[in-house]
Amino acid sequence: MKRITWMKFGIIITVLTLGAGTSSADGTFRYATVGEPPSLDQHVLTSDLATTIAHHMFEGLYTFNEANEPVPLLASGETISEDSKVITITLRDDVMFHNGQNMTSADVVASLNRWGEHGARGGLLYTNVESVEATGDYEVTITLKTPFGPWKNIMGFINGGPAIYPVSIMENAGKEPISPENYIGTGPYKFSEWQPNRHVELVKFDGYVSPEGAADGYAGMRVAEFDTLRFIPVPDVGTRVAGLKAGDYHYAESIPGDLYADLDADPDVRTILNGGPIFGLVFVNSKEGLLKDNFALRRAIQTAIDKVPALQVAIGPEGLWRANGSFLPEGNVWYSESGIENYSMGDSESARMMAEEAGYTGEPIKFMVSTNYSHHYDSAVVYTRQLLEAGFNIDLQVYDWATLIEKRAQPDQWDMFFTHHGFVPDPILITVMNENYPGWWSTEDKISLKSRFTEASDPAERQAIWSEIQGLIYEQVPTMKTGDIYTYNIASPGLNGLGEATLIWPHFWNVSN
Repeated sequence: MKRITWMKFGIIITVLTLGAGTSSADGTFRYATVGEPPSLDQHVLTSDLATTIAHHMFEGLYTFNEANEPVPLLASGETISEDSKVITITLRDDVMFHNGQNMTSADVVASLNRWGEHGARGGLLYTNVESVEATGDYEVTITLKTPFGPWKNIMGFINGGPAIYPVSIMENAGKEPISPENYIGTGPYKFSEWQPNRHVELVKFDGYVSPEGAADGYAGMRVAEFDTLRFIPVPDVGTRVAGLKAGDYHYAESIPGDLYADLDADPDVRTILNGGPIFGLVFVNSKEGLLKDNFALRRAIQTAIDKVPALQVAIGPEGLWRANGSFLPEGNVWYSESGIENYSMGDSESARMMAEEAGYTGEPIKFMVSTNYSHHYDSAVVYTRQLLEAGFNIDLQVYDWATLIEKRAQPDQWDMFFTHHGFVPDPILITVMNENYPGWWSTEDKISLKSRFTEASDPAERQAIWSEIQGLIYEQVPTMKTGDIYTYNIASPGLNGLGEATLIWPHFWNVSN
């Protein structure tokens, strides 16, 4: 861990030299990642890096099509009672786990219950669950305490979501991530090996039975065209780009915006835009520390920050970012202007006065960031400078991503941390809505609005309540949105089946070379 002041920061570059092959003749697909995931257990993690790998081997009852609509995956359908409180899900009877066992309702119930108790997003649903029962070998019945509008969206979101594991694995699983030898799922690829700082390797699962229908987003036909998927940590972006051009990698993620124009014009490189924007978030500690209950001090910090310079520095070309204060992008049904006048004020003098009125006397504010994602680090450096100019004593703490994830779970270790969030189809899936997510925002106002939001089934009513919630976020500042980022990855032009954009995470079933 390095402590960095704004006058003494430097760019930390870690170059990892890898002896990757230059051909896919061996049936191996090579993906250059920004780093190593802390785990691949989808129940307890919301790491995009983990999900990019894991959703090739773990599946849920539902997934999303190209239109971001939830559709069956391991389920074959469902019926809902007239009062909307009893959901009966029919399972596919042709699904096999990687250990050769057939998937039944017992596996589904055990997986849902572990996710509901310990999962990163499970509490969003399970706080409203009365019971989950196997009502047949291939039938599961969920009884709710009250109607819960977003249930299927939550069930379909694999990131921090209800992946289905064998009951034998779930019997001994708690809140800690399961170990790699227990990575047994139902997907087209299965876990092979994890060599730390070398690669995570998945291999084709010969027993896989694809869902029916044409490929549509994450839904429909899934075919493992490669024998092996190898995810290789390559922290240095220059190494990722050069390696792809040299043929060492077929795909490389998280490329900086200042390289976009040149790479987009390069015939030896294919640029792949993400279909929905990610957005940066600076979470504030609501459980312990200086900022715990001091909403006035949080608003002072919010007032000091101008998001535009950080986006210019961290992302680059204006076509790749939007200074948008709404938590969902313009044109989306969840777009709202509630509170966004406070999104990017950049008023250091007002912030200084607000901080004094809030009782701030120069105490250190611990701000954690990782260099694995360059836009995190670059943005945090800009924010740190702005906050120092407004009189805040910022202790910028720089870690690798895995360490930051470990530390953010310890409320005595930080006051703020930088992360980012993928595009989601329903605001209930935004991590700030989860009281168990680090930050632990659970004020009475939030809980009351969230209850109204989840119980409503009318779309217009839910949209109006979401606007109230967004306004409350700007008032209580449990997190600060940094802006929309239209990230891009790069790929070998010889790959077939990638499509023009990814939905949230790239997938490599139905992809060939």
